[in-house]
Parts: sequence; C-alpha cells; structure tokens
Amino acid sequence: MSSGPHRIAVLALDQVVGLDLGTPSQVFSTARGADDAYRYDVRVCTPGGRPVRSTAGFQVLPDHGLELLDTADTVIVPGIHDGAALTSGAIEPEVAEALRSAYQRGARIMSICTGAFVLAAAGLLDGRRATTHWAYAERFRRLHPRVDLDPDVLFIVDDRVLTSAGVAAGIDLCLHVIRLDHGSEIANRAARRCVMPPWRDGGQAQYIEQPVPRATDASTTSAREWARQRLHEPIALRDLAEQARMSVRTFTRRFRLETGLSPAQWLLRQRTDHARLLLETTDLTVDQIARRCGFGTTAALRQQLHQRIGVAPSTYRRTFHPREELTRA
Repeated sequence: MSSGPHRIAVLALDQVVGLDLGTPSQVFSTARGADDAYRYDVRVCTPGGRPVRSTAGFQVLPDHGLELLDTADTVIVPGIHDGAALTSGAIEPEVAEALRSAYQRGARIMSICTGAFVLAAAGLLDGRRATTHWAYAERFRRLHPRVDLDPDVLFIVDDRVLTSAGVAAGIDLCLHVIRLDHGSEIANRAARRCVMPPWRDGGQAQYIEQPVPRATDASTTSAREWARQRLHEPIALRDLAEQARMSVRTFTRRFRLETGLSPAQWLLRQRTDHARLLLETTDLTVDQIARRCGFGTTAALRQQLHQRIGVAPSTYRRTFHPREELTRA
C-alpha cells in the first residue's frame, strides 16, 4: 500500500454509467481527517487511455491507461449498460489481465452495479458471493454460474473483492470502505458532506418494485427523529404513533411504506447502529453502551450485534476503535 493517500483507480469501460463513474471521486474526496487532509487519491483510467462513451450522453477523456492499475491500492469498476461483458460475459483480454494482476499483487477490487459483470468476466468472482443490480440477476446467473450471486442485498464484502447493487448502493459501499479504512467519525463526516445516511447495512434488501407512498402531509419522519433522540429510553409503538399524530394501525402501515421496515425492526437497527458508533468512538464500557442504546443488558446488546454482524462487542471494538488500533500497532 502507498504511504500517502490511498490510491484508487476507477476503470471506465465503454457505455459506463455516468452516476457510477462519478460516485467514487465524489464520495472518497469527502473523506478527510481532523487535519482536513485527503485520505484518498482517486483517478480514472480506460483501456489504452482512450475516450469512452458514457450512458449520460458525454464522453470520458481519461488521463490514464490501464497502467494506473499497476500501482492502485483499490480498483473500482463502475456499471456499464452495453457491450460484450453484458451480452456474452466477455471482456478484452488486456482488461482481464490488468484486473487479475492488480488483485494478485494485493489490491482491493470493487464493482458498482453491473461492474460485477466485468469482475466476473475476469474470473475474480468465481466461487465468491457477489451482488449486482437486481434487474440483471438472471442474466448474470446465466453467464456466470460459478458465482454465488445474491441480488437481494446492497453490497457484499468477500475478502478483497467487494460488489454492490445499483446506483445508490455504490455510495453505500464507498462509505463502508471509508468506515473500514478510517472508522466511523471520518465516514460519518463524509456521508454528511454527501447528504447521505451514514450507514446502510450491506445485508439490507435492495428496493425492488416497492411502491412509493402517496404524497400527503402525514409522515413518520418526526416520530423517527423523536425516537433517535431517546434510544436510551423504552419506546412503545403507541408512543411513536402519538408523535406522528396517527392511530397505531395507520402509523404502522405508513412507517413500513416509508422505511421498508416495521417500527420494531427500525428501532432495533437504530439502537444497534448507535451502539456500534459508541464502541468505535468512546471508551464507555459495553454495559454502559447497552444502557445508553436501550438494550438494558450487555447480553441483549451482545446477542443483537452477533445477529447483525456476527461478532461480539469486544471483538468489534478491537477492530474499529482507533485507540485499540494504536495499542495493537
């Protein structure tokens, strides 16, 4: 890895999705520490350094060719909307070789949306769990039967190979990577600059054919904000409904339409996310964190954290707490 900012190479192929292409530069450029120094250096390349067409009606004029992958710490392949990778599962040999070489020397490899087709064509997803946009799932399975595809999640991390679903899920994955690299404080600050939620779990379902609630003045937003300020307190469904000035039945139905979750599921997720933040950024004991997040007992927090991400609170803190990292160093 480089000693300066983490070097990211964004590999744009013909018919690259405009939003996917811009996502890494936008998100990673907002990751700065207390010293305001950039944590990432993001550059775009194409095969041969040639211009490529985007799906947004403009051409990409890169400053680099595939040689950029030779020194990149992370390589990101944005989605594409046409070409052999989508129709026959093939990519140019030089592109496949560059991607494989980058992975073999230790680079992290990522895809956004249908960029997973490119990684699969290079053989980097064989035997791995991966995801892509749900609308392309059947085509992906037909072209790449050796990949364990899960089209029902936002993103998947399989060792050094990371894949994400469509559009906004690419932003989620980039924020997740910042969080892995630099912790919650910098990731949350980056999310705020992007006006994005600081965390959506990768295992969260893609929003497939979900109806949009009819626009009215009634919303559960105020109740959700009220609850976020009181996670340490017992919160009943009736309390939430009263905050929204709705009956329990109406509130429950509208809440699910707006969030995709039941009020109980949403509240549990908020408490777990807050506990993770406190584990990463404070020296509070696990017992204190459990009480502050409304779990009541350490056992309840431990059980929920294990169900959500598969580790105990102490293990999670050792992984993400900056002071723990300094101690290990």
